[in-house]
Amino acid sequence: MNKEEYLKLLKKRAFVSRIYRSYQLVGLTLASLLSDRKHKTLYIKLAKEIDNQLLLELAKDIAQRNLKKPAAYFMAVLEKKGLIPKGVKKPKQGRIKLKYKKSSQGNKTNKSK
Repeated sequence: MNKEEYLKLLKKRAFVSRIYRSYQLVGLTLASLLSDRKHKTLYIKLAKEIDNQLLLELAKDIAQRNLKKPAAYFMAVLEKKGLIPKGVKKPKQGRIKLKYKKSSQGNKTNKSK
């Protein structure tokens, strides 16, 4: 095996999921059902903290509804039911504060309200 073949093999192995606990499988299943593989660690954490059967039933129900953002709806339902544990932080969705540099004249530029 030459160096190029070995590097290709390493790249292939990086994309293979290794599952050691049952909640990891449930979390990855949730991410697949909700079409949100980007946040798979969030779903693994939820599966570790919340009843797996409940999560899977809820995710399957939401996946069948043909929504634009099924993952967001799933999290909203969990929050409404009070099932999100304290250790899981929701992303901030507030306003973005912009910092302006002072111009050479001493007043702020690009003021907008």
